[in-house]
Amino acid sequence: MALSRNRRYEPVNYWPGFVDALSTMLLVIIFLLSVFMLAQFFLSREVTGKDEALARLNRQIEELTNLLALERTEKSADQSKIATLSATLDSAEREQKRLKDAAAAGAASAGLAGRAAATASALDAEKQISARALAEVDVLNQQIAALRKQLAAIEDALSASEAANRESQSKIADLGQRLNVALAQKVQELNRYRSDFFVRLRQILGSRPDIRVVGDRFVFESSVLFDVGRADISPRGRQSLDSLASAVLDLEREIPPDIPWILRVDGHTDAQPVTGSGQFKSNWELSAARAVAVVQYLVARGVEADRLAAAGFGQFQPIDTGTDDASMARNRRIELKLTER
Repeated sequence: MALSRNRRYEPVNYWPGFVDALSTMLLVIIFLLSVFMLAQFFLSREVTGKDEALARLNRQIEELTNLLALERTEKSADQSKIATLSATLDSAEREQKRLKDAAAAGAASAGLAGRAAATASALDAEKQISARALAEVDVLNQQIAALRKQLAAIEDALSASEAANRESQSKIADLGQRLNVALAQKVQELNRYRSDFFVRLRQILGSRPDIRVVGDRFVFESSVLFDVGRADISPRGRQSLDSLASAVLDLEREIPPDIPWILRVDGHTDAQPVTGSGQFKSNWELSAARAVAVVQYLVARGVEADRLAAAGFGQFQPIDTGTDDASMARNRRIELKLTER
């Protein structure tokens, strides 16, 4: 079909660009909100993990503090015991000296000498007990020193954890800002290519009432591509899709490879139910089959398959709520949307 034949020029319609700008702004706002919620989610998980670690460290510190208090109590008891033993030892030494003086003077009897020997033996036993108590005190001092070292290590670990937490929060905030800027730039680039793509399609296909731009979508009425109730592309439809494939191939060469775009092909039907006796049992099947047929035709014309997607919406996304024939015809359509993957 000669698309350039009988082409009529109309005044420039700014409404599609205005709608496109509004939809872009809405997409950016939604995306920013999504990124913010995602950052909040990961941040809350990070903070929760740090809080749990801090709680465990606090419990360990409390246990060590209780143990240290117990050790201090035992040390005090041992020191009291040592003081008692030392007093007993001093008393015994004074008694021993007194007995020795009495023996030297010859004033003690044989019985007194025996008692002095018994007292000396008791004194030796008390000295041994005192030595063991001193050894126990040394052990307790060593244990207290070890506990103090553990407490110092725990405090250092806690300080390091808090510093790491602050650093991670700062990194998350910086990453979120950079991600927002990068994604906003990608969205702007994709919107620019979408506008250029629609302008190019309009130039190629011409100004026809059955092919139009609605918001961020390029819309073909089904009669352009298909016969009634069928999903096989008509000869007339092949000519239109050949022009579309040429425009998509140019688009593939122009859009940078780091922009994750796809051309989504959506099939829609009117609200009239299918008979059920033909090839398709429902409007779902008919709309999906038509979208797949368009995608397969574009792939056959050289468009990369990973840049295409097909979806069927049946009669559930009408653009005209009327019930007359013209409204039904507008609802039977194929929509093309250049969007993010």
